[in-house]
Amino acid sequence: MWMVSPPSGLFQYLKKLFLTEQAGRAQAVDFLRQNVANSLSMANLVMGLSSILCSLNGLYHYACWLVLVGFLLDLADGAVARQLNACSALGAKLDDFADFTTFGLATALLLQAHGILDGLLAIVYVLAVFTRLCFFSSGVPFMYRGLPCPYGSSVLASTFLLTGGNLVVLRIVAMVMILFMVDQGFYPHDKVLESQAWKKVVFAGGVVVVFFSAFPTASLYYLLWSISYIFFPTALWNYKV
Repeated sequence: MWMVSPPSGLFQYLKKLFLTEQAGRAQAVDFLRQNVANSLSMANLVMGLSSILCSLNGLYHYACWLVLVGFLLDLADGAVARQLNACSALGAKLDDFADFTTFGLATALLLQAHGILDGLLAIVYVLAVFTRLCFFSSGVPFMYRGLPCPYGSSVLASTFLLTGGNLVVLRIVAMVMILFMVDQGFYPHDKVLESQAWKKVVFAGGVVVVFFSAFPTASLYYLLWSISYIFFPTALWNYKV
């Protein structure tokens, strides 16, 4: 009886195919690892652009809601990038661009500029966010210089929802947030998702209220969260506390 053995070339081909598939899977996993955080930044950018469209169409309550969702995404993208060791120059630029869109342009439109002075305030707010993002590196580990713009936007969006869009109150709050952003004071890297358990609970609560509760509840929650960071940055939100 003749036994026909498979040609050695077939084994080599199958081995090469198997190794190629393994390499392809490894590359796919590495690609996903490197771009999960970038996807969150892109989602933040989409929230900002959608908020702009809502404001241009007079849907300011939805515009505020989208800004608050962007606030959560901004807290998450940095944490995910650090946990997956996927920090990159591209990710940093994408994060800054998303922040400028959501917490600069989209937030300024909530001020509803109808005149020259109102328009100047909106422009100054955008410039304050731009300055904060571009030039305010503190040089101190785990510290920002000037109020991080997501917290200013959270305060403005929450104030809009709580006051029913009272423009006088909004403009006063915007001026205060501008002063905080261009101030030389230091604010800690809060790193909510990489710190104590209670901070993670605060973040989880933010997710719940923004998606599953009425606007007043969500806005009050985010207002208290942001104000606690602004006025008690080191006592409550220091990464090492």
